[in-house]
Amino acid sequence: MQPIVKALLSRPEISALVMLILVIIGFAIYAPNFTSYGNIRVTLFAFPELGIVVLGVGILMIAGEFDLSVGSVFALAPMIMVLATGRWGFDPYLGIAAGLVVALAVGYINGWITITFSIPSFVTTLGMMFMVRSIAVVLSGGFPPPFPSELSTGLFVSDLGLFRSSMIWFVAFAIILGVMLHRTNLGNWIFATGGQQQAAADMGIDTRRVKIFCFMLCSFLAGFAGMITTFRLRSAIPSLGEGLELQAIAAAVIGGTALTGGIGSMIGFIVGTALIRVIDNGLVMGRIDASWFRFAIGALTIFAVILNIWLRRRAQKMQ
Repeated sequence: MQPIVKALLSRPEISALVMLILVIIGFAIYAPNFTSYGNIRVTLFAFPELGIVVLGVGILMIAGEFDLSVGSVFALAPMIMVLATGRWGFDPYLGIAAGLVVALAVGYINGWITITFSIPSFVTTLGMMFMVRSIAVVLSGGFPPPFPSELSTGLFVSDLGLFRSSMIWFVAFAIILGVMLHRTNLGNWIFATGGQQQAAADMGIDTRRVKIFCFMLCSFLAGFAGMITTFRLRSAIPSLGEGLELQAIAAAVIGGTALTGGIGSMIGFIVGTALIRVIDNGLVMGRIDASWFRFAIGALTIFAVILNIWLRRRAQKMQ
């Protein structure tokens, strides 16, 4: 029995799972309609867009890096898509591809600058956050461009009853990336690069390529999630995704991802995202001032880190 308990306490996402259960129970008691079918539907509708971003941010954090530009890429990629299709005459699918290529390019530049010049990714992506946001605003002229009728929204945001089709995209990404992260050599290389980069390099792992791949994956997912939001709103808004980068990092940390790299899990990313979405929705259903949302996320982030450290120490003391 003790080995099982020790294994559970050692899991990085266990504290977030406990908090999620407690929060759901608390809101269910405080706001009876919280567990209604309609409210669950509303929560699941909003889940994939943040969740897809968290997947990329979390994997990059496991590799030992940060990306503060995801909120801006979240706005730029769909802006390129809409302009390419509606203003520049691209085929709709080529327009989508153009937006995703731009997102990949931003990720590559983030990784290349960070690694080539050996500067903290916090600094690189902070600068890129302002630059990419500025490009989105300049391209749009500060106002949302007309949404092209050629862009079909059904594939991305169709109403399937309890959730939208965007949830299928999220589940697909989570499964594919989960297998990659936990069942392939690439996943082992990501963990090794974030945990002990020098040791990983000594073992023959090309840590440079691993990190650049993670930066590009992070930006790609942010751009894709931004497109889903744009399809849902039928409008490419230049300010889309402002503050999203901090929510994504908070969700990853709450889910047990270490700020120092080398620790994290796909389940943790999902649970961390769910916790943020549940709190956001629960405050509305409980008629609590929405201004407390950021306070709650900040408090949970700090508490999750403290609880993870405590649980890990308890696990280490077990025989």
